[in-house]
Amino acid sequence: MPDIIIGLILGMVEGLTEFAPVSSTGHMILVGHLLGFQGTDRASTFEVVVQLGSILAVVVVFWKRILNIVGLYKLPEEGTDGQKGHLNALHILCGMIPAVVVGGLFHDYIKHKLFTANTVLIGLVAGGVIMILAEVFRRARPKATSLDQVTYGQAFSVGLFQCLALWPGFSRSGSTISGGLLVGMNHKTASEFTFILAVPMMVAASAKDLYESWDKLSIHDLPLFITGFVTAFVVAMLAIKYFLKLIDKVKLTPFALYRFAVAVVYGLLVL
Repeated sequence: MPDIIIGLILGMVEGLTEFAPVSSTGHMILVGHLLGFQGTDRASTFEVVVQLGSILAVVVVFWKRILNIVGLYKLPEEGTDGQKGHLNALHILCGMIPAVVVGGLFHDYIKHKLFTANTVLIGLVAGGVIMILAEVFRRARPKATSLDQVTYGQAFSVGLFQCLALWPGFSRSGSTISGGLLVGMNHKTASEFTFILAVPMMVAASAKDLYESWDKLSIHDLPLFITGFVTAFVVAMLAIKYFLKLIDKVKLTPFALYRFAVAVVYGLLVL
């Protein structure tokens, strides 16, 4: 299959699934397996490149909020909601610490032992169960209905749930949105916090992987990488905006059922 076609397919998969609670890593592994594009340094580096395309989409969609967090932009509505503070860099740090520690300790094991179709199927099912439980036990009256109402404790709790996403198939979005619901955020706030939290996490992880893979890059891979990066960026931009409108209406349960269906169909067809 031509590189550009592979780049288009996997770029679309990455863009559609990175910020939906269905596990982009899981889908990339499963689709890559079907395309025969896996298990090589080239494939691993490509996954990093397309993730950067998705990260850029978040930066573009939330650029005002991100600049506000780092103190380079003042939001007009800041301080008008009666809260003592607003979302800042310490919230993001609280959300990052658990996964940074756990991911750093078990990085090699995760990278070399868990990136298989079998572990992804387990993660899809287990993550779907957690999402349904989050809907069942979420607070009827959320305490945080906007990003500026998120507390440091809530941010840290979401960070603990993010550790689940280190297992391929669990989904960063699925884990953190579920955690947000359980600690008192509404669906939209949990989703927005998840997307913004993903930026430093994914940039750090992608930069590390890209640095380690730099000597394996080839000029001949540019069409594949550029196609995947651009496709992931464009599709992720559209997916983020649509998902934020959708999540308040449909909640997490339909995504959980989709995960179960994917696990069953893929298991029957391939395993």
